[in-house]
Parts: sequence; structure tokens; C-alpha cells
Amino acid sequence: MKVDDILGRVRGLDGIAEVNEMQRAMAGDCSGRVMLTAPTGSGKTLAFVVRLLREVEPGGGGSEGAVGGVQGVVVAPTRELVVQIGGTLRGVLNGGGGPCGVRAVTLYGGHDFRTEVNELAAGADVVVATPGRLLDHINRGSVDVSGVRCLVVDEFDKCLEMGFQDEMSRIVRRMRGVRTLALTSATAGLELPGFVGDVGSFRRYDYGEGETSPAGETRVREVVSPCRDKLATLSGLLRCEARGRVIVFVNHRESAERVFEFLMREGVPAVLYHGGLDQQQRRVAVELLANGSRRVMVATDLAARGLDIAGLDGVVHYHLPGDLETWTHRNGRTGRQGARGEVYAIVSDGERLPEGAVASERIDVSGAGGRPVAAAWETLYINAGRKEKVSKGDVAGYVMQRGGLGRDEVGRIMVDDHYALVAVPAGRGAEVAAALAPHRLKKVRVRVSVM
Repeated sequence: MKVDDILGRVRGLDGIAEVNEMQRAMAGDCSGRVMLTAPTGSGKTLAFVVRLLREVEPGGGGSEGAVGGVQGVVVAPTRELVVQIGGTLRGVLNGGGGPCGVRAVTLYGGHDFRTEVNELAAGADVVVATPGRLLDHINRGSVDVSGVRCLVVDEFDKCLEMGFQDEMSRIVRRMRGVRTLALTSATAGLELPGFVGDVGSFRRYDYGEGETSPAGETRVREVVSPCRDKLATLSGLLRCEARGRVIVFVNHRESAERVFEFLMREGVPAVLYHGGLDQQQRRVAVELLANGSRRVMVATDLAARGLDIAGLDGVVHYHLPGDLETWTHRNGRTGRQGARGEVYAIVSDGERLPEGAVASERIDVSGAGGRPVAAAWETLYINAGRKEKVSKGDVAGYVMQRGGLGRDEVGRIMVDDHYALVAVPAGRGAEVAAALAPHRLKKVRVRVSVM
């Protein structure tokens, strides 16, 4: 694809007025080996997407029913990161002038394997995948990577840390003809394994000092808790200070369940996110926070990497992390792309922030009154998605024409393989669902319910 077209599509994304220095640098890069180091929230995903798409030609993914033709591959260590990258990539490919003819497919564990095989067979130009899942498809012959021109390994350090070195080595060996190898990381000073070559062979792009330098303006404050059980303090914090959309981080699944149930009893619109939930449950949780139907996500550190929720107002450390790296990754969920973010660390007697972490002040929320801030939106679930040929435009037209909503009453829309979610004004969900019940969506009978 041509650079001007790619950058134009990036500028057409919601919230992106102009590409940043890093994205311009990657757009102009001609190196065969690239290492990009940049802090969380700096636009690193868009930067490597721009570099990848320079190597991809529309329509090069093979004809209907053919296997092969993959031109670009992005490998990432977690399912959440694969989904997020896939969403960003599709936003660039389908926005700013309409679809450009380049097809992207995501491959990850927990996703239906047969669906992935069918998507690959329909012709894929770009694949975004976790290492094990990609290698599984390669070994089964459902994807041919022999013609890949550009390979990006996002969060390369995390891939190695999570034990994917063997899978990564085998993947790289299967792509010997690759013209561009790009490694990204939020941490500088990586030691590279032999299968990617010497670090001196890479063109280095360093932006900031890793994730210890936040991309936006982030204020860190300690919140005093009078006792070790911090539920009352958290409730006060959400009533008087952290009144926007926030992620509350805890250290264990059991704690996440306990805190979530407490907040629901308190009337706080919350959602739960941890590794004990299946992939669809986690995707829905992220969407409910992103579209404003829930104000609070209670999460383990599974959410500390890979989640990119635009406009997230803050992060709360209900439990303090054990090290500076985890502290930094958690904080990186807010203050992204130059926006302001708030970080709150709830500390009881004897607790200290991780070594190297600094707070600007201490606050006391004891006795905070008032009602929890209500969510401005609620979400409708529609049991049809991409595989039923339903698009965001179809959903928007359906809820406006049949549901009686105005254009400004239709919030964020997400379309997955076999379902769609659409945000509508709080208090209107049941009314709109009832109005839609007699009507088909694209000649298909669907069920619509309030989540």
C-alpha cells in the first residue's frame, strides 16, 4: 500500500487528528530489520501497522477458496493483544475512504479453529496471531507463510518471558524470505536470541525510556485506607474522586470476584475481567467499559497489557503490585496518546508503593457521601454478526429505523463473528429492544436483548 493512503487512513480513525513522530518515522523506514521501543499509550501499535502495510498489496491474499497469499504477519503474546491489534488494523483498512481490498484475519486460542480455517481459505493478506496458534495453522497447512514480506513481533520481550522462544524460532525459520522483521517492546536494552540475529543488525527507534515515562499527563496519588479491608475506601474513592471510567486492579481472581460483587451491591455499574472467564466474556467486558455502559472494570493483571480503551480516565491499585514493572504496565492503561490520566494507589497502614514508584500526594476519602455516578449508556445484544454478513452500518440503520433512535442516540457499535453489541442511552434499552423485536435485520430474524 502507498504511504500517503496508509497515513490518510490513520488520520481518519476516531481520536486521531494527526500522526505522531514515531508513526511518521516508521512510515518512512526502509530497513530490513527494525527494533521499536516506545512506552505504552504512545501509538506504538499504529506505528508498526503503518510499517507492515507498506509491504502489503491489496488483493494479494489469494482467490476465494485458495490457501496462501499471506503477505504480512503480526505475532503477539496474548489473545487480548491479538484482538486489540486486529481491531486497530481493521480500523485502518476499512476507514478513511472505505475498504481498501486488504483482508486481515486474527488467530488465537479460544477462538473457533474451523472459523479461522475458513477465513484463511477465503484469502488473507495479513494475519495477527499468538505464537502457538499460528504454528498450529502452519503445521496443519491451513496457512502458507512462505510468501510473507513483513513479520512484526509485538512485545517481543513478553513473548520470550512467557516461554514462546521455541515457537518463535520455528515461525521465523518458516519465513526465511521475509524482507522486513520488526520487533517492538516497551522495554529498552533487550538481549536477542540467536534466531533473530545480532542486535547490531537492527535499525533502532527509541522513544522514551520504556514504560516508566508515561505518554500522557498522569497524576499519581495515594489514597489512605484506615484498615486492611479496603472496600469502604474504594467505595468512597469512586464516589468523590474517581468518577469517570476506571480499571480497579487486584492481585487474585478471588479478590476480583469479591470486589466486583461488593460494587454491584453498592450500585456501581461494574464489570469483571480475569483469566477464569472465557474469551467472549472478556471481550464483552471490555466493550461494556469502552462504550460507557459500565464505569468500572475490576481486573487482575491480565488487563495490564494489551487493553487499549480510548479515554480511560484512571487506574486504581486496590492491591499494590509486587514490582515496578507491573505498576507501570497497569498505569499504562490510562494517560494514553497524550491524554490526561489519574492513578490511585489505596494504601493501608504499613503498605508502601513498589520501589521506584512515586506519588504526588496523599488523599483521604473517609466519609465520602453521594451516590455512585450512573452509566450514561446501556448495551443491546444482537445474535448476528460478521458471519451473518452484518456490519456496523447495518446495526446503526436497524436501531435508528426500527428502534426509533436518533443518530446521536446510537453509541459505540461492536460486531463480532456471531453477535453485535450497540450502546443506547441508559434507560432506553428495553424500549428499543421491544421496538426491534418484530423486525428482521438484513432479512434475518434476530433476537435483541439488554445486557
